[in-house]
Amino acid sequence: MAADDGIEKSAILLISLGEEHAAEVLRQLGPKEVQKLGHAMASLRSVPRARVEEVLAEFHKTAEEAAAVHVDTDAYIRTVLTKALGDDKASNLISRILQGGDTNGIEGLKWMDAPTVADLIKNEHPQIIATILVHLEHDHSSEILNHFTERLRNDVVLRIATLEGIQPAALRELNDVMLRLLSGSANIKKAAMGGVRTVAEILNFMGTANETTVIDSIREYDPDLAQKILDEMFVFENLLDIDDRSIQLLLREIQSDSLILAMKGASPELREKIFKNMSQRAAEMLREDLEARGPVRVSEVEAEQKEILKIVRRLADEGQIVLGGAGGEQML
Repeated sequence: MAADDGIEKSAILLISLGEEHAAEVLRQLGPKEVQKLGHAMASLRSVPRARVEEVLAEFHKTAEEAAAVHVDTDAYIRTVLTKALGDDKASNLISRILQGGDTNGIEGLKWMDAPTVADLIKNEHPQIIATILVHLEHDHSSEILNHFTERLRNDVVLRIATLEGIQPAALRELNDVMLRLLSGSANIKKAAMGGVRTVAEILNFMGTANETTVIDSIREYDPDLAQKILDEMFVFENLLDIDDRSIQLLLREIQSDSLILAMKGASPELREKIFKNMSQRAAEMLREDLEARGPVRVSEVEAEQKEILKIVRRLADEGQIVLGGAGGEQML
C-alpha cells in the first residue's frame, strides 16, 4: 500500500511541476518507473488543493533534508552495500548501480516492446542473445523468449543456465551487435549474471507450454541442471508450502480483482488455505465473487498468478516472508 501511495504522491508532484520540469524528471527514470508514473498521472482526474499542498510540503521538507547531506555517494554506496551483503553479493550489485556506461546499448532495449527486441536479436548467435537477456528485467526477457522459435528459445535458455559470468570479450562482441553503444572495456569486472536462479525467474514469467518444453530440452542435455532449475522455480501452487503468517502478509499486498482471477486457477486446497487466512466476512465475499465471475481465459488467470508471484518474490527478497513453509525459519 505504501508503494502505491508513493507513486500517487510522485504523480501529483509531477503534474504540479508543469510539463517542462516533469519531462526533465522523467528523463532521469527507467522504463518501468515511467510506465507506473504515467498510469498514475493518467488516473488523476482531479486532486483537492489540500492534497496537492500536502504533497508539495512533504517534498519541500524532504528536499531540504537531502540538500543538507553532502557525501561521496559512490564510496558510501560501496561501503554500505559491502557491509550489508558481503563482498560477493555486493560486488555484482555495485557494478550494476555504478558501472552505468557498460550496458548503454542494452538500456535502449529496455524501452522497446518484446516483439521488437525479439525481431532485432533473433538472428544473432544464441550466446549473444543470452548475454543480452540476462541484462534485462526477467519478465521482459521471458516475453522476448516467447517470440523465438522453440529451438532457439531452448538453446538460449540453456546458455543462460550455464552462464557463469560475462567476460570482457563477450561484452566487446555484444558492443558490436549493439552498434558500438557499449564500451567494451577490457577492464570491466566479470559480472555474476546468468545461472540457474536467473533461468528459474525467467521461466516463472513464461507460459506453461513453453516452460515445459524448455525444461524438457534442458533435461535431455543435463538432468541434474533441469532439476536445479525446477527446485529454484516458485509457482502459484507453491503458496501451499508457505506459512499462514506469510499468506496474511501477501494478501495485504494484493488487489481483490487480481486475487479473484488468480484463484480461478487454484486448487481447492490452495483456495481453502487462502480463505482461512482471511476474516470470515472477507472469505465469504471472496467465495461469492469467485462464483459470480464465471469462466475466464486461462491466459488471464496465468497473468494474474504471475503478478502475485512477483509480489511473493519481492516480499521474500525483503525478508518479510519465508519461502518453503514448514521447512523455513519463522520470522519474528
